[in-house]
Amino acid sequence: MLPAMTGAIAFDTHRFVKRLTDSGFTEKQAETLAEEHVALLNDNLATKADLANVEAGLRAEIAKAENGLRAELATVKADLLKWMFGAMIAQGGLIVALVKLL
Repeated sequence: MLPAMTGAIAFDTHRFVKRLTDSGFTEKQAETLAEEHVALLNDNLATKADLANVEAGLRAEIAKAENGLRAELATVKADLLKWMFGAMIAQGGLIVALVKLL
């Protein structure tokens, strides 16, 4: 008869054709419709392998973004430390100058 669908879900083409012919479709119409349904399902449903590939890709992108953020945070931290030490030195100099003036 018709090839059964392999992959994500089972599709009983024999039952589908039988129900259509019982409802007034010709055998040829019912078989053609069943073939198109099987093709549509096979072409548009994701398999576990498809989902695993998408998940792996997303994990790689997340790791890449995470590494970029870590590098950017390290740069910001270094800049912040430079400014803090600069401000501390300036503050110390200001205190020493004020103490000498008084």
